[in-house]
Amino acid sequence: MKESKKNALEVLSEQYVGLFDDHLRKLLEIRNGIPVRLAESMDYSLLAGGKRLRPALCLAAAERCGVAPEKALPMAVAIEFIHTASLIHDDLPCMDNDDLRRGMPTNHKVFGESLALIAGDALLIWAFGHALSHLPDMGIPYDRVARASALLAEASGPMGMCGGQTLDTDTASRRLEEGFVYSIAAAKTAALIRVSVVSGAILGDISDTDLRCYYDYGTHLGLAFQIVDDILDVTASRDELGKTPHKDEAQDKLTFVSAYGLERAKSLAIEESEEAMRALEELFPEGDLLMDLASFLAERTF
Repeated sequence: MKESKKNALEVLSEQYVGLFDDHLRKLLEIRNGIPVRLAESMDYSLLAGGKRLRPALCLAAAERCGVAPEKALPMAVAIEFIHTASLIHDDLPCMDNDDLRRGMPTNHKVFGESLALIAGDALLIWAFGHALSHLPDMGIPYDRVARASALLAEASGPMGMCGGQTLDTDTASRRLEEGFVYSIAAAKTAALIRVSVVSGAILGDISDTDLRCYYDYGTHLGLAFQIVDDILDVTASRDELGKTPHKDEAQDKLTFVSAYGLERAKSLAIEESEEAMRALEELFPEGDLLMDLASFLAERTF
């Protein structure tokens, strides 16, 4: 029987996710005075699975800029810490109030709201300490470490992910103007996906011109990812999503589907994917896995 060709996400996973997961598990075995229940809560969400898209993007970009993936692992870990913290907080009753994440009970359902909140906070803070402490040990120059860490902080904070969450959940912040849903997605989702790519690239020796290509790629990839996520919320099943579907509509959230309709949202996802691929054409005129990934993510079904 002929073996089916792997899609771009499977290839990305094969090249980087195994390395990342092995490193993460070894890291979490070192408790260093962390209270047992807090460690269990953090581990529960960190090891719950997921595509590991963001750390894989970081490692892939680093490798394309001359840094061995093993040397970029502390930055990839920091990014996954922040992403996981955002999911823990996003599921809390005061936010999306979800009972299911990646096919498992959400963190606060297992450990309680208080400990889930602390676990998210702990991961956010640990992320920066881990990157700043361990990247220099890998031989990454301090100026590159500082620059990448500063951009990660910006993408995670009030001008990035936290700001996007505000626009997404705070009804008093909602605006009715055309394109406001893009403002939400750019900050809430695209900022962290973009910095996953950019921070990896910065660890290497890269010109500002080439860095701009990675910046634009990450922006459009992140927007495509959020558009598809909005689409899946209304088209996929609970088993396919690993979380509760139709939550956006139930909570009267502004999404690409509610703003533009399902068919237009599908077109917008493809447009953003094509923009992401175009952003890297100058660097990879013969094509690259990252470009294939943009095409695949725009058409993913789960």
